[in-house]
Amino acid sequence: MMPRARGGARLLSGAGLAAVLLLPTAVPAHTAPLSRPPAADEKKGQELPGMPSLLDPEAEEAACTPASRETAKQQDWSRQRLDLDRLRGHSTGAGVTVALIDTGVAPDAAGLDGRVTAQGAAAEDCVGHGTFLAGLIAGTGGDSPRLAGVAPGAKVLALRGTDTRGAASPELVAQAIREATEAGAEVIAVTVSLPRRDTALTDAVAAARRAGAVVIAAATPDPPSRGGTDEIPSRVYWPAGEPGVLSVADMLPGGVRPDGSLPTTGIDLAAPGAGGVAGGPRGTGHYLGAGASVATAYAAGAAAVVRAAHPDDAPDAVIHRLTATASPADIPQLDAYAAVTTILGDPGAPAGAERAADPVTVRDTSTADRATGRATLFVLLGSAAVLTILWAAFTLPRARARGWRPAGRPQRAGAEPGLGEAEAS
Repeated sequence: MMPRARGGARLLSGAGLAAVLLLPTAVPAHTAPLSRPPAADEKKGQELPGMPSLLDPEAEEAACTPASRETAKQQDWSRQRLDLDRLRGHSTGAGVTVALIDTGVAPDAAGLDGRVTAQGAAAEDCVGHGTFLAGLIAGTGGDSPRLAGVAPGAKVLALRGTDTRGAASPELVAQAIREATEAGAEVIAVTVSLPRRDTALTDAVAAARRAGAVVIAAATPDPPSRGGTDEIPSRVYWPAGEPGVLSVADMLPGGVRPDGSLPTTGIDLAAPGAGGVAGGPRGTGHYLGAGASVATAYAAGAAAVVRAAHPDDAPDAVIHRLTATASPADIPQLDAYAAVTTILGDPGAPAGAERAADPVTVRDTSTADRATGRATLFVLLGSAAVLTILWAAFTLPRARARGWRPAGRPQRAGAEPGLGEAEAS
């Protein structure tokens, strides 16, 4: 092949390759999911102190959890996972009271002022855990509105189910449930767990359900801060194991339970339970919290926004709504937005009988489809044209060198290259 022809062929070959590589651009692209959850703070390397659920029971004098000096600047992954910014356009839990049974709640804590009712021992929170969970349920976020709770329009009734160091007892939990029932709380969140069933506790839960309360409980206690959980046998914890109680476990961003979680059975729902951010009883700083108690707080907030949006739903219907609209997984994963905005049929209806709450408008994509079809056809025709030019650039010089004779036919004696047969004769 002549040098000029070779150069032209190379150029055309490059054009053809470019056309082939551009062909996939006619297919819509999909955004890859995030590989890790967003950081709690935009300042790289900043760490928030952890919020304990229990102070050292062996210490003679246990100091209360100190105020945090750190402040988170961004939403944590759990609030993004629950789609809280969009959820608040449909319900904030206004008019609903959530009874929180934990270590107590400081009524004047940042982001909770005016939203908490607490009397006696429940108004003192040395551990800080109950105040932290109240922020996840109904906090306003204070100076950080994107760190508001699931139901910032709801009220919190603080009740003590533990001693001052955070150790739970069946007597205290049962009494707290009875007080929540008498106060008319629509949602009762028990964020502590007990290893043995108690008759008084069973009766208190049954009475609360008869009174119309949605009872939500942590599936397990929060893991111990020291030692492993490998030797701890699987068991049911209470009151999560009581009939009609929504049992909630914690999950990581990937949807699995954390390593070291206490083994149990009968879990109804999983919710974010790692890296939750909220304030404490002292100061304006933030803490990180983890465990089934955090997941239970998120589920309680979700129950509050559901009760506000669907006030005629019975407690069992609220629980059904939370579980039926959850993201499918080995353990259904809480979807607070779907729980509020989805219209459900009869709870006994077969799967697939559910439909979206808002009218579904199918976007007219015919114009875009035609444009995409034309673009694809253009690329295909262009590729075919390039291939034709490449074939011609390769074939014509060789045919000219043969005197335009078919390949394989011998040249006649005396003929000059490039001349036709008539000229040769």
